[in-house]
Amino acid sequence: MEAAAAPPSLRPHRSRSINPAPATRPGPKPRPWGLLGANRQANAVRCELPRRPEPRPLRASAMAEDGGDAGGAGRRKRLAVFVSGGGSNFRAIHEAALAGEVHGDVVALVTDKPGCGGAEYARSSGIPVVVFPKSKSAPEGVSVPELLDTLREHEVDFVLLAGYLKLIPAELVREFPRSILNIHPSLLPAFGGKGYYGLKVHKAVVASGARYSGPTVHFVDEHYDTGKTLAQRVVPVFADDTPELLAARVLHEEHQVYVEAVAALCEDRIVWREDGVPLIKSQLNPDVLYST
Repeated sequence: MEAAAAPPSLRPHRSRSINPAPATRPGPKPRPWGLLGANRQANAVRCELPRRPEPRPLRASAMAEDGGDAGGAGRRKRLAVFVSGGGSNFRAIHEAALAGEVHGDVVALVTDKPGCGGAEYARSSGIPVVVFPKSKSAPEGVSVPELLDTLREHEVDFVLLAGYLKLIPAELVREFPRSILNIHPSLLPAFGGKGYYGLKVHKAVVASGARYSGPTVHFVDEHYDTGKTLAQRVVPVFADDTPELLAARVLHEEHQVYVEAVAALCEDRIVWREDGVPLIKSQLNPDVLYST
């Protein structure tokens, strides 16, 4: 399971360009959007991001009563990560936790593929591996009640999906309300839902002619990729892109934006607006909230 807008930012000091440059690769000869060849450059179309104002403080009345408290981070949070593949986002989060960038610890790794790279990394790092769900290829898998019991035993605070391809059971969503995050490799709600995962997403983006893509971090509900968006990063799609090239650039942004979102989650810097939209408090100024 993996749940366009102007690019978000989790760091208040990040500058926002009023007139962002057209999507070109770094190099001495920038190329215009959409068309290749010097004889057609005059007809190229430049796609630019709209102007976005600087974040401003929101009144307390604009937030839900159960909003987070940046000053209450307190103890380190206990994280369970779900993976189905290599788990590069899982590794990024684990390494950030070890480096002190995330105020939490990965205490369990859940996977439907016990031989995947993410599971191997967890074992080598001393992180318990739980197989879920039970299947012909994974008879050692646990049931939903057993999974919930295991997460309770590990005193898990938050669940993080990092390339986990199975639909999360409704019982798990109810057990962890507003406490499950997923990362998806497109700017949701575009190119999301059942069947959109991995390279399939990037193939669809390139084939559509979209000028921008990028990862989305969102809260998880009972459906594929429909939970509330928490953070996004924008990645340009070049005129001669392949799905593989686009995937590599999006993945680079995934590792950064997911770590930043998890850091905010573990520091209790996420608050909920009255309309159900999650916002992130600035580390430097708790009165400043960022919407995505």
